[in-house]
This record gives sequence, structure tokens and C-alpha cells, in this order.
Amino acid sequence: MARWLRPLVGALLLLEGAAALSFLHHRYEELVQALFRVQSQCPYVTRIYSIGRSVEGRHLYVLEFSDYPGIHEPLEPEFKYVGNMHGNEVLGRELLLQLSEFLCEEYRRGNERITRLIHDTRIHIMPSMNPDGYEVAAKQGPDSNGYLTGRNNANGVDLNRNFPDLNTLMYYSREISGPNHHIPLPDNWKSQVEPETLAVIQWISSYNFVLSANLHGGAVVANYPYDKSQDQRVRSHRRTVNTPTPDDKLFQKLAKTYSYAHSWMHRGWNCGDYFADGITNGASWYSLSKGMQDFNYLYTNCFEITLELSCNKFPPEEDLERQWMANREALVAFIEEVHQGIKGMVSDENNNGIAGAVISVQGISHDITSGDMGDYFRLLLPGSYTVTASAEGYQPLTVTTTVGPAAPSLVHFQLKQEVVRKPAERKASGTRMNNKALQKKVVPRATRRGTQR
Repeated sequence: MARWLRPLVGALLLLEGAAALSFLHHRYEELVQALFRVQSQCPYVTRIYSIGRSVEGRHLYVLEFSDYPGIHEPLEPEFKYVGNMHGNEVLGRELLLQLSEFLCEEYRRGNERITRLIHDTRIHIMPSMNPDGYEVAAKQGPDSNGYLTGRNNANGVDLNRNFPDLNTLMYYSREISGPNHHIPLPDNWKSQVEPETLAVIQWISSYNFVLSANLHGGAVVANYPYDKSQDQRVRSHRRTVNTPTPDDKLFQKLAKTYSYAHSWMHRGWNCGDYFADGITNGASWYSLSKGMQDFNYLYTNCFEITLELSCNKFPPEEDLERQWMANREALVAFIEEVHQGIKGMVSDENNNGIAGAVISVQGISHDITSGDMGDYFRLLLPGSYTVTASAEGYQPLTVTTTVGPAAPSLVHFQLKQEVVRKPAERKASGTRMNNKALQKKVVPRATRRGTQR
């Protein structure tokens, strides 16, 4: 199907029986009530859980949609949306509440597209990562809200500059041929992050997320990694340099999926800025250190983009319905992008899943790993690929596969255990070491072979 037809067909499917929704700004207590109302209306496909608390003790709630809430089903990908990371950028918060109500209502109505999405995907929606900052911004309201009022958390910290800086480690690691994924955290990282950041890091470490977006405001563009350039400053001036990931073409496609399904993002001219196709590489726009987007890519299996959704960070209530209609199809279409590339099980000869197996794609220097049950998900563009699965104690296995434009290809790996060989007995040699060598004990030590972590 032509690219321009897909958003149109999807939008028509969503228009069938669309429910009337309330378009209001929600303070913390109202947000909590809205989430629990959705859960009560769709109890068999939703679950509410908290990943932690903010500085001022507010819960960081997540609403999950799944046909088996609370359970990871093998080969079913995990997806997440995070809103309101900056407390005064509120449109994402309201859109995620609207999306939650919409998914529930359309599921109850029997909408085939939404039903299939919930049955085939485990969707996690966090409307607000910074509820404390929101309350500060909301006290002033949309009419008198300062550009930075409520942006930070209660400790005055910008949460999107608060994640461990793995980019610097990655750039160094690349020079020495070190690891290109799951870069280890610094020893003292917990003492350097805020409670909200800590909760998110522990959250994304506990779930094998595949695809994600975090929702912001102040511009209209889909921003993709890397956010941080390798050389941030030149002669004290901020440097804007396109800094692509090894998955750059894939990230561009993901960003375009949202921008072209959005009512006007793809046009490029918004808020006085121009972005071709409504997308941008983060560092090409401006270099950002310690951001959540890059952290997801470098520390987990998750591919995350940042969605800037409105010129006005705190739009008035009368604009919320128009913004919802502009973003509704895009929000659904982006979730569907989690179903592309390859996925499968990595198991041993007894069909036991192997957790932590490394999945490498030839020509793309960024690996992912299998989850606790041995299932893996590798987002890829259509094409032919050579893929290798490897795990400690097993012989690696390499296959060639073709990825189509629709559903992901199933590629399973059954690994054989490595054969442990006994040290070879020394054979008598026809030549003798001279006494001088023996006295110096020139005996080469065996080196340990393996992959540097």
C-alpha cells in the first residue's frame, strides 16, 4: 500500500464510532482518577502500576494495555509512551490520557485495528514523568505560564539532562572497538540522578521495551538519536552536527511514520522553524547531553524518539480537541511500528530459552539481547540480513533472512553448547630448550579468549 494511503486508511478505521472525550487539563488527582476510570471500564485488558514516586511523593503511574495485563507473553513486543517529562510541556500528558480513553472505548466497541493492536502488543502509557513540575506550571495556568516555569522537577533539575552520560562512553568505546550496546553504568550513577530518573531507569531495566516515544512541547517535529554530538562545542560555540546512530535510516523511518500521520508536522514549517519531512536528528538541531532518548538506545534494547508536539507548551483547553485530532492517528500508527523487522526465540538444544543472548546484524554495529524468556525483537527495515545469535557457553549461529514491509519475520535460533576440550597433552619435542631459556622460565601463558564487555 502506498505510504500516503496508510494514514488515510488507518484514520478512517479510527473514525468508526469514535467516542466523545472530555478535553480538559488534568491536575494530579484528576489524572489519577482518569487512569483508574479507564481501568475500571476495561478491567480485562488494562492494569495500573506505579514505577516509583516523585520528589514530593506523587506516584509515577503507568497504564498498561494487553490481553494478559501484567504478563509478558513470548514474542509479544513491549511498547511505551512517556509524557510530561518537562512539567510545563503538558500537551503530551493530555494526549496520553485521551489515547488511554480512546483505546479502551474502541476495544469495547470491537474496533478490529485497536483489538488487534492490544492483543498483539503490550502497551505501557505513562502520562506524567514529572507530576511535581506540572503542578507548579498548572498553578499559573496556560495564560500566564512562563516559558520555564515548572519545567524542572521539585529539586530544580531538568530530567532530560539527568540520565547517565553513556554517549561519551560510547564514543570512546567505539575508538577502542568496545561494546556497542548495553553500555554499563558508572559505579556511582544512583547518587547522580533524581528520584524520577532513577524510577525510569529501573523501569526500563525491568521490561524488555522495543520501541518508545517521549512527548514534549515547544516545537513541532519528530526528533531521533543521537541527541548528543561527539564534539559538542567548537571555540565555545554550540555545534550542530548530524550525529547518526548505526540505525539511522530506521530511525528516520520511525520519525516519518509519526510526522506523516500527524495532520501538519510533515509540512516542515512550524513554530518559526523548518524541518524537512517534519523530522530531525537531535544533534543536528542542537546537542543535548544526558538525555533519555540516547540513554534508551545505549543502555537497553529500546529504540526511542522524542516527539515535540506543539508550539505552545501549555496550550489552552479550547485547543486540546484540535491537537488530539491532529495526533490521534499518529499515536496509533507509531505503536504499530513495533511490529517490523525480525523476532524469535533463542533456545538451547532442550528448547529452554536463553536470556541475554546477543543478536548481531551484519553491517549494523548495534546489537540487542534476548529477554528473560529467550525471546528477542530486532527492528529492521525491509531487506536481506545476515544475523548471528551468540551466548556464553554456546556455539554462535548465523542465518540469512529477508524482512518484508509488513509483519516481522520469525527467526528462531537453537544454539548448541560449546564442546569443552581437555588441555592437550604435551608431546615430546625433537628439540630441547637450552638451559638459559629454562632458567628464565620462558613459558608463554595461555590467554583467555572472549568478548570484551
